[in-house]
Amino acid sequence: MAVAIIAPGAMGAAIGQRLVENGVEVRTSLTGRSPSSRQRAEAAGLQPVSDEAIAACDFILSIVPPGEALALATRLAPVLAQTTHRPVYVDCNAISPATAQTVSMAFPSPQVRFVDGSIIGGPPKPGTRGPSLYVSGADATALTALNAHGLVVKLLDDRIGSASALKMSYAGITKGLTALGSAMILAAGRHGAAEALRAELAESQPELLQRFAQSVPDMAPKAYRWVAEMEEIADFAGEDAAIRDIYLGMARLYADLAEDQAGDKAKAAHLRAFLQGS
Repeated sequence: MAVAIIAPGAMGAAIGQRLVENGVEVRTSLTGRSPSSRQRAEAAGLQPVSDEAIAACDFILSIVPPGEALALATRLAPVLAQTTHRPVYVDCNAISPATAQTVSMAFPSPQVRFVDGSIIGGPPKPGTRGPSLYVSGADATALTALNAHGLVVKLLDDRIGSASALKMSYAGITKGLTALGSAMILAAGRHGAAEALRAELAESQPELLQRFAQSVPDMAPKAYRWVAEMEEIADFAGEDAAIRDIYLGMARLYADLAEDQAGDKAKAAHLRAFLQGS
């Protein structure tokens, strides 16, 4: 079995390493990738190859930022159309069901079997089973072969969009809570209420404060990736304008936090000080 993972970011490299450790040959593409991606790929045991060698794999897992999902499918489609073994292309990205349908249409050839996927949970670590890879689509059953090689693949149904819908609703809650907490911590700080807010959360909502203490600092370096994800969730909301506007606002918040991260990190410092009680 040969599996391709594009790209070797934190999640992709960790999933690739899990497969390598369980006897799978894992290939990747380093086209346009950063030096850190190259280092992660090497450390995980992933083999950098050409697009033609990617197309020769049994499974191709697309694990990229949401805004890059369609571009990757469009790039690989002509090469995959030349295959004869009908590889399974799995879009594992945080995209809306409508975007998943659009990505699937990049592969008009019957030579490519498209599966909608979503990853829930953090990158796999030694001693843990996760994360879960939910899959849906007519050919989703094929992915269960990876359960024997260290992954946790969970079947949904035969519809393209079901796995993406699950990811959108789950991330809308989890990353939405992180956005909400960050927004109110910053607002409290601007109005001199940060100390009182933290004390009240510690007394009446200790579980929530503990969650923010973990999720907010972890979010800061990834905020730039979450902008497009919030926009996809807004698209997922469809005609419900109230919900759509909430997540478009969260997208703007994450864009501001990403800009802060690339600049003086003043907002990140305030969030960190609040959560550390300093």
